[in-house]
Amino acid sequence: MGLHFGDLARIRHIITFSLSPFEQRVFPHYFSEVLPNTWRRFRGSFFPIASNVVLFYTVYTWVNHKNEQSKRKNPADYANDV
Repeated sequence: MGLHFGDLARIRHIITFSLSPFEQRVFPHYFSEVLPNTWRRFRGSFFPIASNVVLFYTVYTWVNHKNEQSKRKNPADYANDV
């Protein structure tokens, strides 16, 4: 009867395959491997990054405070002006 439905085109040097949706595992090892690995990576990189952010924010607020203080006029310099 000719070609079957799956053999309609012959393409050389390309290998294709597919799995049935009933054979696929959507989240294999999700709770046993993926979540613990994600938590380990988060824990390993959170504290070095967070400490740098806290240090930067502290220095940034201190420098802005000192800059605002240095731009103010001293009221004692103008106490005797009338």
